[in-house]
Amino acid sequence: MADTFDELSLRQALVAHYQKVDALGLNEMASGNLSVRFGEQMLISPGGATGDSISVDNVVATAFDGSYEGERSPSSEWRMHAAIYERHPESNAVVHTHSDYCVAVSSHEMALPGFHYLVGVFGGGDVPCVPYSTFGTQQLADDASNALTHRTACLLGNHGMIARGPNLESAVDFAQRLEVMCRQYVLARAMGEPKRLSDPQWEEFFEKAEALSYASRA
Repeated sequence: MADTFDELSLRQALVAHYQKVDALGLNEMASGNLSVRFGEQMLISPGGATGDSISVDNVVATAFDGSYEGERSPSSEWRMHAAIYERHPESNAVVHTHSDYCVAVSSHEMALPGFHYLVGVFGGGDVPCVPYSTFGTQQLADDASNALTHRTACLLGNHGMIARGPNLESAVDFAQRLEVMCRQYVLARAMGEPKRLSDPQWEEFFEKAEALSYASRA
């Protein structure tokens, strides 16, 4: 992606998608962060950014070791973004949110189970949840990047979610979809634990999804 867009275009896209995530209600106040790969580094939202305050000028160019350019410091979760880019070279954008239903499910430190076939769009029959670690730590970064080995999104225990994609639009779509699926799971559980798709049903889903380029298997 960084090969086909100049830095200004990437900054503009990051700001637009950050504001979209804010408008969707996936982040409130200064929670969550977005980034995009930029060559051998990344462009990431600054610490404390909101939909109103983020701008092309305060997006932070940050190396994967945390060194950065400019007056504003990168999001405190830069390690998580960097670990994902380093472990998953096919990923060019990362979205981290504290959206309501993702937080609700992650607060039980449980995977989102395969209760609906659209859970499969993240690459498998569930969406894993990593154990709680303090925000901004290398432990959280390592756990999240490992969990995304075969998935495009995961839950972060007692925290929220994170998604990766080939571009910002895709990563934001994954973040929104996961919030929808977590909401529907919470609603379904009000009637008891919902039925889960069987292995043969998942196999059939992925065969059809692959034929239709429907699912994004990581």
